[in-house]
Amino acid sequence: MTAQADDILRTAAAWRDADRQVALATVIATWGSSPRPVGSQLVVDSEGHFEGSVSGGCIEGAVIEVAQGAMESGEPALLEFGVSDEQAWEVGLACGGTVRVYVEKVE
Repeated sequence: MTAQADDILRTAAAWRDADRQVALATVIATWGSSPRPVGSQLVVDSEGHFEGSVSGGCIEGAVIEVAQGAMESGEPALLEFGVSDEQAWEVGLACGGTVRVYVEKVE
């Protein structure tokens, strides 16, 4: 486990210990261009705080939104984001790629 991943898990535990609702998002697969590698994590609490990163830009915003829903429902989610080589420059990526992110409530 990397030091950054260890820090994210410590943050998640501290927020849970403070009686906050918490969700954890983890990059579980990538293909092509991806700003963050497999295993990267983002922790989110019900107050809108977050630490870590699973991608950046609009993907990160969407993951945070889904994490809020996972905290409310208790249901995990599997997200997949992709961009074709043709669209990549339009959204600021050097080349196309796909990233899969698993989002779960921390109990």
